[in-house]
Amino acid sequence: MVRGYDDTVETRELRYFVAVAEELHFGRAAQRLSMAQPPLSRAVQQLERRLGAVLLHRTSRTIALTEAGSVLLREARIALEAVEAAERRTRRAAADRPGLVLATKAGASSELLSKLLDAYAADPRAVAVEVMLCGPGQPEGLLRNGSADVALLQRPYDTTAGFDTEDLHTEQQVVVLPAGHPLGDRPHVSMAEVHALTDLPLPRWPRRDGSYPDGPGPQVRDHTQLTQLIRLGRACAIMPESLRAQLRDHTIVPVPDAPAVTTVIAWPPDSRSKPIADLVRTATSL
Repeated sequence: MVRGYDDTVETRELRYFVAVAEELHFGRAAQRLSMAQPPLSRAVQQLERRLGAVLLHRTSRTIALTEAGSVLLREARIALEAVEAAERRTRRAAADRPGLVLATKAGASSELLSKLLDAYAADPRAVAVEVMLCGPGQPEGLLRNGSADVALLQRPYDTTAGFDTEDLHTEQQVVVLPAGHPLGDRPHVSMAEVHALTDLPLPRWPRRDGSYPDGPGPQVRDHTQLTQLIRLGRACAIMPESLRAQLRDHTIVPVPDAPAVTTVIAWPPDSRSKPIADLVRTATSL
């Protein structure tokens, strides 16, 4: 449960409110929650009374979040995610065969990951490690919701706020272009020059909610899709230099003024897990 201003707010009420706030429609929210609309409406009204705040502007046709409602939506998502994470980690800790789940972007930090797994497996105290290979942005979410115990994240692309972390490796970035592109003869290019390639726009990756930002670039979901679009001459991309070995069919040019990428190992704050501590110790000793 989550403590409110005047009373105790239940996680059930937060789930109801989040559904309404995301759908901005009581009927759709009720359908999503597999419940009738009248009790859902009453639950949201009760929540407003508990908090002493109007959360939704209602008219006969529309629903909109108030400023207080926007704050609660943001905080409720965090609170519900924390509850789900606690449930998942508790179930995993109670499993007959203890182990760790490590989340990382597919294709990213491959050499580092291989060295880490080999070195950790050689430790007599090691437990089984399940590796979850994900799309961009997903390892962070899996760590936050408890699906993963530890993750390899890359700043500045991933947000590490709220995690304990150790830096493992920092590298420069390159622009990936179709094979034979004229810029391939250059020793380096600038970010301004990359953005000026109007015929090869940068890709658009999905946000955490699945939506895509506006822009001319193609919508992409994973690196396999992106590298094929680059090969076809439909896009370019800024990537960590370590991916060079996986991109032999492309033109690669350093971009010195692109932000450096730092790979970190991240885990839940205040963790008392001995296997996590051992894995982190192994990672920082490589």
